[in-house]
Amino acid sequence: MWIFSWKGPSGFSASSTAEKVTQGINGTGLTAIVTGASSGIGEETTRILALRGVHVVMAVRNVDAGRNVRETILKNNPSGKIDVMELDLSSMTSVRKFAADYNSSGLPLNLLINNAGVMACPFMLSQDNIELQFATNHLGHFLLTNLLLDTIKKTARECKTEGRIVILSSDAHRYPYREGIRFDKINDESGYGSWTAYGQSKLANVLHANELARRLKEEGEDITVNSVHPGVIITNLLRHHGFVHGIANAVGKYFLKNVQQGAATQCYVGLHPQVKAISGEYFMDSNIAKSTSLANDAELAKKLWEFSLSLTTPK
Repeated sequence: MWIFSWKGPSGFSASSTAEKVTQGINGTGLTAIVTGASSGIGEETTRILALRGVHVVMAVRNVDAGRNVRETILKNNPSGKIDVMELDLSSMTSVRKFAADYNSSGLPLNLLINNAGVMACPFMLSQDNIELQFATNHLGHFLLTNLLLDTIKKTARECKTEGRIVILSSDAHRYPYREGIRFDKINDESGYGSWTAYGQSKLANVLHANELARRLKEEGEDITVNSVHPGVIITNLLRHHGFVHGIANAVGKYFLKNVQQGAATQCYVGLHPQVKAISGEYFMDSNIAKSTSLANDAELAKKLWEFSLSLTTPK
């Protein structure tokens, strides 16, 4: 049982589920992409969005797993609209193919939930030779968002509905490397720390959301961008830390969120009318929360944007 039930200004708390925070909301006519949708809070987010009438495109690395999840959800919600498309965020080639296929499909895009990620894994390089956590958690989503942005803008203008981009971060953004983002040492294996590298990638998520929100506001686009902390949840993200994973599974039910509660904040920020016109904020437990001074450093956000562009622009 989740023991923290204090309600914030939104009327929701850490114990609120995704189903609870979206109760009564009609998402019919909306189309969403959810990355990492075949397990954990991505799977639950897909289920809830489809339950609310949203047409969901599951962007998944394992298409077979994605199709199995789709079938399971549709058994309980036969009228749901769910598609499955392949996306490997650690590969820029895969990201570009996914975006090209989606943009040419003619589908609108009202909501993009950048949910997928890896956590505290041993040092590895992505297919593009970039440290895996930074590549998957931040860079893949950065490229994906940029490539889909014109479709989101077009949908917002034509449908006259606010577009929303939700970027999954974590309170781990409070614990990156000392300098925050190691621009000159992204691939430095000798100084690599699995948890600090994870913190770096989660800091990058908040900075990305803040800078994109600033740019879209400057352009006058009706699109909001916010980052979220889902809470500490038992999922397969801890698979690289067997002992920690075992302890979490044994005692987690007493002080950690379950998946239904973990998906709540991104579903709230993605769908709830309370969040209309709110952009560039950090949410936790379905309420606006405070991020760190580094996460709110506008110059650092701009520097990360340019750095990310340099890494994702074809040479």
